[in-house]
Amino acid sequence: MASIKDVAAEAGVSVATVSRVLNSHPSVSPDARRRVLAAVDVLGYRPNAVARSLRTDQTRTLGLVISDVLNPYFTELARFVEEEARALGYSVIIGNADERPDLQEHHVRTLLDRRIDGLLVSPADGSSPLMPGSAGSGTPMVFVDRWIQGVDVPVVRADGRDAIRDLVAHLHGLGHRRLAIIAGPAATTTGNERVEAFREALSEHGLALPDTYIGQGDFQADSGRRATERFLALPEPPEVVFAADNLMALGALDAIRARGLHVPRDIGLAAFDDIPWFLHTDPPITAIAQPTGELGRAAVRALVDLIEGRSPRPVTLPARLVVRSSCGEHASNPRSNL
Repeated sequence: MASIKDVAAEAGVSVATVSRVLNSHPSVSPDARRRVLAAVDVLGYRPNAVARSLRTDQTRTLGLVISDVLNPYFTELARFVEEEARALGYSVIIGNADERPDLQEHHVRTLLDRRIDGLLVSPADGSSPLMPGSAGSGTPMVFVDRWIQGVDVPVVRADGRDAIRDLVAHLHGLGHRRLAIIAGPAATTTGNERVEAFREALSEHGLALPDTYIGQGDFQADSGRRATERFLALPEPPEVVFAADNLMALGALDAIRARGLHVPRDIGLAAFDDIPWFLHTDPPITAIAQPTGELGRAAVRALVDLIEGRSPRPVTLPARLVVRSSCGEHASNPRSNL
């Protein structure tokens, strides 16, 4: 591998001149710049990123800790984060927390030790003991999608309350009255927010949310399956199940099919976090779509603003309801075969 000394020898200039050219210093003559760039091209020279980071105290690298890389929503979010970071001249190192607070903290520590320039986190837990200290460590940090109450860093998120209100109005218009929810972990901000928004939307139509119609999930398919099995075993099962996450919705669909039932003829199904798969299920699933691309891009821009000394503001983007056929076209009659 060619060194900076090799480039200087090939171009017939000093090492200092090569360094000035590579750092776009204006004091270099056009002829010297031309010779250095030609030598770089001939020798295939690549600057040592580690050495550069020691000189500039910047690595041009961002960290991203996401809650679950197998969740298509977070996979898409990571894609847009990487895309925007690359456009701004940064690379991204990704850590997958797998919805485990201990693994999340491991990734945060590891990334901070690698001297990243900034950190994006979608917290797996709302009470991480490490996060307040990490936020005050001097490395810029931004929360994306989820956040931790009391930790003073910018938050880039979607607000799903209006979309949930639209969903309940849609279901009510179809004649559905017994509506259940599979909630996410209570320790996450999104888990709590979606349940409360659902409860408030029901109350606007004079409907209650009894405890029997709240299934506790963990943003994984198995928990959606178990919660739906409990709903279906009730003497008066719900007419529609709303899963507060896409993977839990797929688990709910498995449970419904395992009972020999059909969506939406026997029971309706809706989900938070629209994913491409929902277009190809039978039937396609009504879902609330978050602006994933905008969230990822906005989070990177907010973090880069912090890194470069600007003051970013929190960003809240609206989610929207995507109506498909999984909740039916009219209210179903009470079902005795559940």
